[in-house]
Amino acid sequence: MAEAVTAPSALEQTTMRRVTWRIMPFMMICYLFAILDRGNVGMASLQMVQDLKMSKAAFGFGASLFFFSYFLMEVPSNLALQRFGARRWIARIMITWGVISAGMAFVQGQNSFYVMRFILGAAEAGFFPGVLLYLTYWLPANYRGRLIALFGISIPAATFIGSPLGGLLLSLDGMLGLRGWQWLFIVEGVPSVLLGLLCLSFLTDKPEQARWLSDGERAWLCTELEREKAGRPAASAQTGWGSFLHLLRNPYVWAMALACSGASAAGSVLGVWQPQFLKSFGLTNLETGLINSIPYGIACVLMVLWGRHSDKTKERRWHTALTLLLIACGFLGVFVIHSLIGTVILLSLVLVGAYAFKGPFWALTSGWLGAGSVAAGLAMINAVSNLIGGGLMVNIYGSVLDATGNYGLALLPIAIVTVVGASLILFISRQKRAETLSAVVAKGA
Repeated sequence: MAEAVTAPSALEQTTMRRVTWRIMPFMMICYLFAILDRGNVGMASLQMVQDLKMSKAAFGFGASLFFFSYFLMEVPSNLALQRFGARRWIARIMITWGVISAGMAFVQGQNSFYVMRFILGAAEAGFFPGVLLYLTYWLPANYRGRLIALFGISIPAATFIGSPLGGLLLSLDGMLGLRGWQWLFIVEGVPSVLLGLLCLSFLTDKPEQARWLSDGERAWLCTELEREKAGRPAASAQTGWGSFLHLLRNPYVWAMALACSGASAAGSVLGVWQPQFLKSFGLTNLETGLINSIPYGIACVLMVLWGRHSDKTKERRWHTALTLLLIACGFLGVFVIHSLIGTVILLSLVLVGAYAFKGPFWALTSGWLGAGSVAAGLAMINAVSNLIGGGLMVNIYGSVLDATGNYGLALLPIAIVTVVGASLILFISRQKRAETLSAVVAKGA
């Protein structure tokens, strides 16, 4: 239910404008290159699969190894960010993933492809939940939905930019003796290293250290964040790994991870396989790159509008569930629509759902977790969803496609997961609302 919205004061407006412009553009650029470096394997596959003599199933398995190592290292990485500070740890993540991504240009066969994808996942692990945690240090709750959605725009924007760029880089085939897919990895990997080095001088760990805010702005922001922290659910007495182990017994966390898996699967599977899917219509590499970018461009716009609407109405439940149902509708439509134009429309629906999901979902989730559980909780949900959505579903898609040649059947498992996820979101939200009401009544008594 929407709540009355109090107009922000002039101090609040000035403070949040400065915070937003200082943090968001830089973090969005960093995340854009993270998505480029994990997803450029999709465009590279247009040449790479044939060069390395891989089957679709083998390529799918290799691509999915990113998500398995990502899963293993996600929680340790986010806990390390708490220990060492966002500035140093985000820089470490970016520098290592940039070096490894550029090194993908020199894989020699199927086995080295497997090794490099596994190492890349370990290097990047913790970046997304780490930034989500970092944003909770700076953003009051009523700003998170729209700004997390704004941050998340980097995901579709990366492919919107990266697909035509990838098509152009593939055309460099033969320059200096390198294949086009090798140039793609090198050109898109090096900027991540440079941005990682810039993190060390540009980022500020906490608001109380922000000398680029005035004393009044800094005091307002710190006071507001402390007030919200005091009103959040009671934190577990455990911290660090103890908090993580406590979360393993929390059914809500597992349910939220499964719900997130549907959106993760849609984004991950299409990131890896969509270029090959579109090229099956007889397109050239450059045409594939240009058309592949269209659904992501549409998603860039609509995900921000959806996150803004969620913040404006202060409604998270349906804003999250409806995006998952939109993904299911898009994938199921592949069974009845077979034209190129119709397929692009369906893929646009799927990607709008997958990315519009992020703002309301993460705002909802971060509000449910206790103060001492946020770091481990966000990391665990993101890690499990990447393991199921990326590691498992990317593999299933490749195996089903190899066995049947039917794109609709290969996408069907994701549609099922998203319907289950939407049901879980609606059920958990109702339970949480009942728990909150009971707590208020008990406190009043």
